[in-house]
Formats: sequence, C-alpha cells, structure tokens
Amino acid sequence: MREKVLINDVGPRDGLQNQQRVLRVEQRVQIIRGLLNAGVRSVEAGAFVSPKAVPAMAHTDQVLAGITGDSGVDRQVLIPNAKGYELARDAGANTVVLVICATETMNQRNVRMSVEDSLAQAQGIFQAAQADSIRAVGCIAVAWQCPFEGATDPGKVIDLAGRLFELGADDVNIADTIGAANPMAVRSLMGALAREYGTQRLACHFHDTRALALGNIYAALDAGVRKFDSAIGGIGGCPFAPGATGNAASEDVVMLLEQMGFDTGIDLTALMEVGSMVGSMLDVPTGGRADTWRRLQVEKGAPLT
Repeated sequence: MREKVLINDVGPRDGLQNQQRVLRVEQRVQIIRGLLNAGVRSVEAGAFVSPKAVPAMAHTDQVLAGITGDSGVDRQVLIPNAKGYELARDAGANTVVLVICATETMNQRNVRMSVEDSLAQAQGIFQAAQADSIRAVGCIAVAWQCPFEGATDPGKVIDLAGRLFELGADDVNIADTIGAANPMAVRSLMGALAREYGTQRLACHFHDTRALALGNIYAALDAGVRKFDSAIGGIGGCPFAPGATGNAASEDVVMLLEQMGFDTGIDLTALMEVGSMVGSMLDVPTGGRADTWRRLQVEKGAPLT
C-alpha cells in the first residue's frame, strides 16, 4: 500500500486574496467543487478577515454554505482573531487556521499585534475550538525569512511551535511566506521540529518565488512531513508581505508525489482542468512549471507518469 500524503489546497484563500480580479461567491464555490471532484479532501475555503483589507475574502460564510453538503471534506478557513473564530464556527468550518509570525515586525504588519499578544489570543481560540470540536491549526509565518527582519532564527520557530502545541493547536504549519527557503534549510528546520515534536502534527506551506518550492517539499518529505499546502494553478501571495508571489502549484506537487510513489488520492488530469478554469476566471496564467509537458501528454493520451 502506498503511503498517503495530504494536500490542502489553499487556492480559494491564499491563492485568491492577492489577485487583481475579485471573484464572485459562485465562482469561488465552483473552484472548490472542482477541487473536490478531482479528489482534494482538504480545502482552505476562505478567510474571516476585514473585507476592506482583503476584498477577495468577503462573503466567506456564503462560500462555506455552498459546500456544506460535501461529506468527508476538511473545510478550512483563516481567522485573525476571536471574532473571526466565532464567524467561522457559525458558518460551519471544520478547521480554523490562525497565523502567528516568527518575527515581531511581520506580526505587527499582519495583525497589528505583538507575537506574545497573538499567543495569548491563540490560547482562548484554541480552547474554544476544542470545546466546539473544531480543529485548530497554528501557522508560523516567515519561518525561514522575513521581508522586514531578514533570516529567521530557527530556534524561535522551534520554540514557537512548542508553545502553539502547548496552547492546544492540533497541527502546526511551518510557512515559507515569501519563498526564501532552500532545501538544506528546510531539511534542517523540519528535521529539528520532527525530532522535537514528531511529524504527525506538522505541515508545510511553500511559495515558489525563487522556483524552489518543489525542492523544499522534497526536503520536508525527507524529514518525514506528510502534510502540505499548495494552490491550484500556483496562484497566490500575501498582501502584507512584499515579495510573496505564488504558492507551490497543486498540479506540480501532486505530480511530484505521485511519481515518487506516494498516494494523494487526487486525479491530476481533473486537477489540471480546475487550474485552467481558475486562470480563465482570473485572466492570469496558471498551471505550474510542468504544465506544458502535462498538456502534451494529455493530448497524446499518454499517462502522466
């Protein structure tokens, strides 16, 4: 039996939040349903953040309402605070994701709070989530490098992960927010985190700013990580982090994992069609780095192996 790797597609949130074109609710639901039909079982459906700050995430409650009939799906949403948690809970989210940055400057830019204040807030949110049977993920942003403070101290990330687990996080997601990590650095940090906390509750989130996302995923795999974020078509970028371009493309990540013998449960050809649809909706190129090769294979009727 092949070993399973979980792909959480963050395209409907992280992918859409920094696009020039704001999609309608029905378009966002269409994207998510396309992902689910391709076999994706975990989707970051949106965010309960200020629609003035991030217009693309307005009406996330309506997006969730459009997919609540799909069983066996982890419907994740990003939340910035306790109010966001309450909105996510009432809208039917299975999982809430709370971001805490590994540097003070980035945390202030992102949520206008100190890291310590964010941790204090996290404690209350994680306790509420446990009481409500909602899964809580603590995401550590700028884990390798910050656009304002430079290289991030690995020790800070390791300590911060420990504190999030102590406060009640079910998983901790280590994020290369601006795509500045490299495979050696990833293998070092994730290896240290795995030794300290095990790999069962660790995940990774990589951006492809320097074309290193797949190499970084391989390094994290080598360290034992089996949960990854990626975005359909490779879209994305943080509006509060200069230099944060697109995410690792789900199409490329699925191809990498399947060719290495892992089981993602995702139909790559169907996933590609969703990527094309997203590109048409946004009027941007999508598809990932191997898109041309994949499409030639499909046209020839050849396998994507």
